[in-house]
Amino acid sequence: MRRLFLLVAASVLTACVGQPYSRPELAIPAQYRYALAETQGAADTRWWTQLGDPALDALVAEALVNSEDLRIAAARVDQFRGAQLTTRAPLFPAIGYGASAGRESRSELVYGPGADEAESFASAGLTAGWEIDVWGRVRNLAAAADAEWRASEADRRATVLSLVGAVVSGYVSLLSLDEQLETSRRTLASRRQALDVFEKRHRGGVISGVELSQAQSQYEVAAASIPLLQQQIAQLENALSVLVGRNPGPVVRDRTLVELQAPTLPAGLPSEILEQRPDVVSAEQSLIAANARLSAARALYYPSISLTGLLGVASLDLDELFDNGSDTWNYSGSVTGPIFQGGAILGVNRQAEAQRAQLLASYEKTVQRAFADVEDALVATRTTAERNEAQRRQVEALRNYARLARKRFEGGYSSYLEVLDAESSLFSAELLYSQGRREQLLAHVDLYKALGGGWVDEAAAQAPQPAAIPAE
Repeated sequence: MRRLFLLVAASVLTACVGQPYSRPELAIPAQYRYALAETQGAADTRWWTQLGDPALDALVAEALVNSEDLRIAAARVDQFRGAQLTTRAPLFPAIGYGASAGRESRSELVYGPGADEAESFASAGLTAGWEIDVWGRVRNLAAAADAEWRASEADRRATVLSLVGAVVSGYVSLLSLDEQLETSRRTLASRRQALDVFEKRHRGGVISGVELSQAQSQYEVAAASIPLLQQQIAQLENALSVLVGRNPGPVVRDRTLVELQAPTLPAGLPSEILEQRPDVVSAEQSLIAANARLSAARALYYPSISLTGLLGVASLDLDELFDNGSDTWNYSGSVTGPIFQGGAILGVNRQAEAQRAQLLASYEKTVQRAFADVEDALVATRTTAERNEAQRRQVEALRNYARLARKRFEGGYSSYLEVLDAESSLFSAELLYSQGRREQLLAHVDLYKALGGGWVDEAAAQAPQPAAIPAE
C-alpha cells in the first residue's frame, strides 16, 4: 500500500512524455512593404460604421444576429467544448454507486438436503477508479482537446470576420450597380431624345439613313445594358438577404455610392497578425493539439497504472443491510503495459508525427498567406485611389468632348460619327468610374479583413454565443 501511494506521488512529480509546445520560429517581416503613411489607428473599431450608411449598419447587425453560418459555428464550439470536458475527465477519480438485492434457492442435488431453502441477499456501495497519469498521456489528450476547442472558437471568429466583410462588400457592390443603372437610364433618356430628333431630320431629308442607323445603334447599346444591371441587382439583393439570415427579397439603401465615406486606413505591425487573425490563431491551436497528441501517442509505450476500490455494505437480509457488521470494502491496483502489439503503437505514433508535420506546414502557410493578404490590400488601397482619380479626370474630359462634339455636329463642322465616338466613350468611362469607386472601398474592406483586430471580438459578441458550461 505504501508503495502504491509513493507511485501516486511520483505521478505528480514526473514530467510528461514528449516535448512541450513552443511557437515555431517564423520569418516575420519588420514592416509591410506597402505600408501607408496616412494610417490612423489599429483595426479595433467597428469600421463599417465609418461609411456613414445607417442601412448598412442595420444590415450588419441583422447578419450578426441571424446568420445561420454563425449558429453553426457556435454549435461547433459547443461540440468541441463537450469533447474537452470528456477528455479531461480521466484526470480525476471516477466515483459511482451501485446497489442490488434478490432472493435465491440452491439445488438439493448439488448442495444436499435442505439447501433449497430460499435466502435473501442485498448489497450497496460506492465504487472508485483512477488511472494514475504517470506519463502524461491523459494530460496531453486533455491539452489537445483544449487546443481544439480554442481553435473552434477562433474559427467562429473567422466566420464573423468573413460575414461582416461579405455583407459590406455586397452592399457596396449593390450601390455600385445602382449607380451604373442610373447612368444607363440617364444615357438612354439622352439618346432617346437624340434619336427622336434624328428621326425627324431623316423624314425631312436632312440626314441620311446611315446616320439614323448610327443613332439607333447607340440607343440600343444603352437599352441593352439596363436589363442586365437589373438582373444583377436583384440577384445581389437575394444573396445579401440570405447572407443576413432572411428570405430573398429587396435590400434597403440609405445612401448612394458617392455618398459613402471610405473608412480610415488601419495601422498594424506584421507580428500582430499572429495574435489577431482568427485563421492564424486557429491554425496554431490545431498545431498545439497535434503536438499534444503526439506526446500522448508516445506515452502508449509505457505501462498504465490504475487504482480501483469499493466501500459499502452487504447482507443476506435486506432488513439487516445497515446493521453493524455489514461493512465491506476492497481496493486494488493494476499495472498493464505493452510487450508486443504488432506495430500498432508504432503506427499510432507515425500517424501523430505525420499529422503534426502537416499542421506545422499548414500553420506556416497560413501565416504567409496572412502577410500576403495584408500586402495585397495595402497596395490595392493605394493603386485603386490613384486609378479612381484618373478615371474621374477621364470622365470630366469625355463629358467636355461629348459636349463639344455635339456642338460641332449641330454647327455642321463634323459628322455624327464624332458624336457617337464621344458619347460611347463617355458611357463606358462613367460605368468604369462607378466600378472604380467600388473597388476603392472594397480595398479598405479587404484591409480590415486581412488585419483582423479587436473589431472581430466586438462583432462576435453580438453573434450567437456558444452555450455556457455550468460550474462543476
